Amino acid sequence: MSLSPYVPIIGVFALAAAFAIFSVAIAPLLGPRRFNKAKLAAYECGIEPSPEPVGGGRIPIKFYLTAMLFIVFDIEIIFLYPWAVSFDALGIFGFVEMLLFIGSVFIAYAYVWRRGGLDWD
Repeated sequence: MSLSPYVPIIGVFALAAAFAIFSVAIAPLLGPRRFNKAKLAAYECGIEPSPEPVGGGRIPIKFYLTAMLFIVFDIEIIFLYPWAVSFDALGIFGFVEMLLFIGSVFIAYAYVWRRGGLDWD
């Protein structure tokens, strides 16, 4: 087994790591040195940040459900890319399997939509 096909990938990872290390190392030297209260304060869309949620209570579960739905539907798109690349090699079997996959995704989407998971009220 030859490692020559992996040399460009290793080079890109090495370049990315070198850039990250360089950026972290040079930031204290080139960064701003005049700090004041306004620059050190947290910024939240022009609203004064508070230690607790605005309602004073718990954060609604709707935020987490929306994030989870986004992750689920985003991961499904990731599965479509390899299929699209190797569509010719998979033939009719790959096409039928992808139809089943997209069908199950559509059923999940319809279920979430019907239950009101996409409503922001």
